[in-house]
Amino acid sequence: MNQNTLPSAADSLLSKIEDRTARVGIIGLGYVGLPLISAFTRAGFRCIGYDVDPRKIQSLKAGKSYIKHIESEVISRWLRDELLDPTEDPGRLHEADILLICVPTPLNSSRDPDLEYVESTSRSIALTLRPGQLVVLESTTYPTTTRDVMAPILANNSKGLIAGRDYFVAYSPEREDPGNPNFTAAGIPKVVGGLDDVSCDLACALYSKAIVQVIRVSSAEVAEACKILENTYRAVNIAMVNELKMLFDRMGIDIWQVVDAAKTKPFGFQAFYPGPGLGGHCIPIDPFYLSWLARRQGMSTRFIELAGEINTSMPRYVVSRLTEFLNDQGKAVRGSRICLLGAAYKKDVDDPRESPSFELMELLTARGAIISYNDPHIPVLPKMRHYEVPALTSTLLTPEFLSSQDCVLIATDHSAYDYDLIVQHAEMVLDTRNATRNVRDGRNKIFKA
Repeated sequence: MNQNTLPSAADSLLSKIEDRTARVGIIGLGYVGLPLISAFTRAGFRCIGYDVDPRKIQSLKAGKSYIKHIESEVISRWLRDELLDPTEDPGRLHEADILLICVPTPLNSSRDPDLEYVESTSRSIALTLRPGQLVVLESTTYPTTTRDVMAPILANNSKGLIAGRDYFVAYSPEREDPGNPNFTAAGIPKVVGGLDDVSCDLACALYSKAIVQVIRVSSAEVAEACKILENTYRAVNIAMVNELKMLFDRMGIDIWQVVDAAKTKPFGFQAFYPGPGLGGHCIPIDPFYLSWLARRQGMSTRFIELAGEINTSMPRYVVSRLTEFLNDQGKAVRGSRICLLGAAYKKDVDDPRESPSFELMELLTARGAIISYNDPHIPVLPKMRHYEVPALTSTLLTPEFLSSQDCVLIATDHSAYDYDLIVQHAEMVLDTRNATRNVRDGRNKIFKA
């Protein structure tokens, strides 16, 4: 980067990045925002954390974490060393030299992209925008969002500031893998694309100070499309094994053994596993962004839409199999006591976003089942955007409780579970995750779905 050719605002910001005096503002302090703070504080930057949820801000100011893999003592150290300043005041957005936007991008009721949080955050930034700021969108979204949605809002800043000269805009998709200790935010390569070359230069310079590797691409649109491709790839392959699971179930073939055998091939195959449905913020949502975008271009994405249909049908398939297994024992779903193991969408995390467990609860409750649950990471069921969640707390898995249930349904295969104990005392176990593969089942209690 030739500093002699940079606009003065960019030159000043680059100098702050190089000597780590730039203040990094993280907007959205959830499963993406807090790990980013960890990465930048480790690299020697001071951070301002913004969130509209006062409970999060109060928790952080008290040195308490609300995310399992960010410990409270880490938060306390950030505060003690003045590396983190949490706030819910949008009027302080001007204090940060860099603003990284990590807000939700859900789907609306018709499964179209809902950019409400991106738009409202952009409007808040525009009100306090000043020369020398870099704004980077990290939220997963469809290609053209940064240029066609966020950038026009920032441009309407009433101060006459011009993007690429006075302030700078880029996109860099988050790549979090919650629950995987092998990958931290700092250890996952970062794709970066700017609205212009200078913006991209600055964003690359920033991330290179905190992230193991920066991959520069030619535009924000390429970076946005990269994220959509990554998650759609996973969604489509998971749909394939989910469909094969339903076929092989009918044929009496164990899909888990099939996948384990196939993955011994050292080339041309990557293992994906079936489950009771997709969870997390990205994989259940991102393919629908792409389908929506294709419709706007006069195209249909039949392959992707079919994968979405298969994946979203899996909770109903699980309930239908459970109904069959109960019927074989002379029981109906109505009145049966069913305990779901796992409210988190993924093994060993405390993240319930889009968890298929909530749809399973809704489906079973609608059929008259008496529902309970256990999750060592989620002691109380949170309110969910798209589900009517019962007011339940995690039930202790005692032998007495397990034996009182007509079925224990394994929805999330947390490592904390004693599967031998569960199988020993439960009347029936419906395993959607192959969690009981090493458990002896002398009384044929274990069923797969």
